[in-house]
This record gives sequence, C-alpha cells and structure tokens, in this order.
Amino acid sequence: MRMGPAVGGIGGVVLLIAALVLGVDPRQLLEQAPQSAAVALEDSAALANDPGRIFVSQVLADTEDTWNDLFRASGSSYEEPRLVLFRTATPSACGTGQSAMGPFYCSLDQRIYIDLSFYEDLRTRFGADGDFAQAYVIAHEVGHHVQNLTGTLQRTASLRQRMSQVEGNQLSVMQELQADCYAGVWANHGHRSRQILEAGDIEEGLNAAAAIGDDRLQRETQGRVVPEAFTHGTSAQRMRWFRRGLETGDVNACDTFNASSL
Repeated sequence: MRMGPAVGGIGGVVLLIAALVLGVDPRQLLEQAPQSAAVALEDSAALANDPGRIFVSQVLADTEDTWNDLFRASGSSYEEPRLVLFRTATPSACGTGQSAMGPFYCSLDQRIYIDLSFYEDLRTRFGADGDFAQAYVIAHEVGHHVQNLTGTLQRTASLRQRMSQVEGNQLSVMQELQADCYAGVWANHGHRSRQILEAGDIEEGLNAAAAIGDDRLQRETQGRVVPEAFTHGTSAQRMRWFRRGLETGDVNACDTFNASSL
C-alpha cells in the first residue's frame, strides 16, 4: 500500500471476537465506568515513535481526504474522528478499552481506538498479513464513524431495543457489512485520486475480511457454526460488500439494510 506523509471471554476468545464487532455499541463490550476524554496516545513516550502509529495515522489521514470530498459532494461537511492509540488499556467515553478487545469505535466521543498490538494478532492468529489488511480494519472503523454522522448507528440502536436477540443480530450484520462496503468506497476513491493501491493490496483486504467472518471464527473457536448468532456476516458476505464498495466507489451501493440479499 502506497502512503504519503500523514496530513491531517466472556473469555479471551469471545472478547477477541467481540473486538471484531468493530463498532457495534461499544457499551455492550466495555466496562462501564466514568471516564475522562481519552488522549491521543495512551503512553505518548512509548508510542510516539512506534511505526504502527505512523502507519495508522497515515491511513486515517487518507480516509479523511476521501470522506471530506464525498460529504462535500453531497452538500454536507465531514466531521473528522479523533484517533486514540494505546497498548494494554485506555479510557474512553464508552468505558475502558482493553487490548483483548482490539479496535473499536465509540460513538459517544467520536473516537477510533486502536490497540497497536492487534495487528500482530491479525497476522499471526487470523492469517491476515500485509499493510492493506491493517488499513482495511482502520477504514472499517471509519465506516462506523460515517454511520454515526449519518444517523445510522442511532437508528439501528433504537430498532435493536424493540427486537429479539436474533433479529438484533441480523441488524448488526447489516450494519457491519455496510461499514465493510464503506471501507471499499474509501479504497476506490483513494486509489483514483492518490494511487494508494499496489499489487496484492486488494487480495490482502479481501483476505482480512474473510478471516474475520462469523462462520470462520465460530468454526475455529467452537467447532460449529450458529448462523442465528452471527453479528458481522460470513466471510463470503464481508468479502462481497467490501468488494462492492471497492468496485463501485458509490456510497449508495452500500445500502445493506434494503438489499434483497446480503
């Protein structure tokens, strides 16, 4: 992936899988406790020169270029999210984030929380190697921020309160797949405008999407697949919606909530 200078569980297994919810109401995942606003770096001395910090910041800056353009074209303005990098644990407006949970988006403070050690897990545990695999995760979190700005997170949270668990899970799948599609939209526009993609990048992104599909995670951790418990979508669905955004570059093509099939 070609990037320029930044401008701009219930057991350990379940917690790690829950981290891959990637933004679905973090209050369900985090410890509830009053917290002050998180700072940009949990330990600035330790993280200031971390190569992961530089890369994540570069990717976030590139997503800002794309989403600023897209919001402007639709007659609105894009409110950029804040980025919080940490190791071990960090406070957030949604509670305490911990390393075992991985990346998440908190709609209450419009911040994206990235545990830098997660990327080693992505490579070694999930077999999703490469810088674009990492970029896909960041862009997915940004997708949740876009959903927050457009009111999608609020609408789904309201609907979920009136649904059964199974119905709520299906709604969560739609929300997650839309964030996957938004990640693809970013990659499309980023490459057209700034040539950010290199050979093999698309395959890395698709591999990452497949690696964190509900069916694959369930099969690997519990030996069986329970579709009623899906909250993110199957590997095939995650790949399909990421690819749809990537190929079309069209936000309107990401309407998972009204799609005839996922």
